[in-house]
Amino acid sequence: MRTLIATRASRLLDLLHAGRWLGPLVMRLGFGYFWLETGIAKVQHVAGFAERFASWGIPFPLLSATVSAWTDLIGGALLMLGLFTRLISVPMLINMVIALVLVVSRDISGLDEYVESSELTYILILFWLLIAGPGKVSLDTLLARWLGIRTRD
Repeated sequence: MRTLIATRASRLLDLLHAGRWLGPLVMRLGFGYFWLETGIAKVQHVAGFAERFASWGIPFPLLSATVSAWTDLIGGALLMLGLFTRLISVPMLINMVIALVLVVSRDISGLDEYVESSELTYILILFWLLIAGPGKVSLDTLLARWLGIRTRD
């Protein structure tokens, strides 16, 4: 019985291992689309977005809102493509840390509320993309191979 379980579990793990490229691809496409869509809305309504920044006490609200909006839009598109994934994760991470510290933390009273915040989830996903990279099915991987850079995917 133990051998049967081990054999079947090994086959299942081999199957999942063969499809490991799918996880980063699906994550990038879904997460990137979310940011692309958010960025488009912010760029189209940057004046209203800047008013919210001003009400939160964020310095240079129009400039800050514009940079934030374009970071979301361009970052979302690049994440979906898997192009410059690690590079774009840095300004997106900064954007989310600022949102968490300057805006969200005002309404949070404990650790549980921090852990449950959307912004922390976004920070964790962006950190994962920064460290793990875009995965095998990405323009980053194609570009690296074309340039002769050895990848681990």
